Amino acid sequence: MAGEQALIPISVLTGFLGSGKTTLLNHLVRMPELRRALVIINEFGAVGLDHDLIARSNEDMVVEMMGGCLCCTIRGDLRATLRDAPWRFAREGRCWFDRVVIETTGLADPAPILHTLMTDPQLRTLYRLDGVITTVDAFNGMATLDSQEEAVRQAAVADRIVLTKIDLLSSDARREIEARLRAINPAAPIVPVLHGVIEADRLFDAGLYNPETKSLDVQRWLQAEAYDAAHGHGHGHGDHHHHHHHDVNRHDDRIRATCLTFDAPLRAEAFERWIDILTSLKGADILRVKGIVHLRDHPRPVVVHGVQHLFHPPVELDDWPSEDRRTRMVFITRDITADQLRGTLSLMTIGLDRFGLQGLVEQIPAPGVPGGVIGGGWA
Repeated sequence: MAGEQALIPISVLTGFLGSGKTTLLNHLVRMPELRRALVIINEFGAVGLDHDLIARSNEDMVVEMMGGCLCCTIRGDLRATLRDAPWRFAREGRCWFDRVVIETTGLADPAPILHTLMTDPQLRTLYRLDGVITTVDAFNGMATLDSQEEAVRQAAVADRIVLTKIDLLSSDARREIEARLRAINPAAPIVPVLHGVIEADRLFDAGLYNPETKSLDVQRWLQAEAYDAAHGHGHGHGDHHHHHHHDVNRHDDRIRATCLTFDAPLRAEAFERWIDILTSLKGADILRVKGIVHLRDHPRPVVVHGVQHLFHPPVELDDWPSEDRRTRMVFITRDITADQLRGTLSLMTIGLDRFGLQGLVEQIPAPGVPGGVIGGGWA
């Protein structure tokens, strides 16, 4: 896994306006663990970093923080900034940073940033996605989630949820917001913080690569058991659909966390066509997909990761992480039920068997992925 080890992890920090992202960032840039971090702020002037942290300013775009980390605010293209960063910010001719944190504006959907990281061939040789960190204001969070669908989506796609301003509400109110966040996103740990103070290890290393074991740790990343627990039955064949007594038209009811489990290995062409159809027809409503897939006639498992209509090139593991050889796919969707997801796959499987759609499958690669989802001749 030397290749993965050499890649620089990128965390995307998102959260609604006023949810405490700046306070969190001001704390993070002081931490010894982020001394070698590059913090990219995705809109100039959007974040008010503490003036006493700024050591010097080379230009209006880049400030070096007292802790040693570098904060770069960009007006332009994130892709170009990331491509140039190892050289542009080199120290003594070498890339000095070992982590990147990208802070988004308060209204931003993190999906375009994830797409940039997933699709750019040059960036994939430099970086790996570590995870999405979403800040939620505990005090105003219920009202924000009620009124802003974007805030629900930010929480739904998170790998870590940071609950801020916990000192401002009662224990009952805190339990209520935590229960609501778990319903939206059963797998993301909820990390409470006061005044932005948090241990770095609770935010980072949320990706597929585990630096401790120096290997790909799919079980930790997928957390399929969290969906089983949320549904209250063992196979995770459910979709988590949380009804609330306040308002039947809440945004939460549009967004669902679903874990689909398939006992039998899937035909590679049926699986590829299924993902192709889902992403073509419903891409905007498939917020995030993570999965470990058992393909027929294929001994090693394939890990897939998609955000809306785009999929990261699949990763083939050396071996199964446990005795469990079932396909497990976690979907975060909007206005799509578990039955609809399963139904489209069974249609494809039946279609391939009955109507000989083989030629059709080979002609239509998945959007955004050369040669289909299971590219590179695996299928």
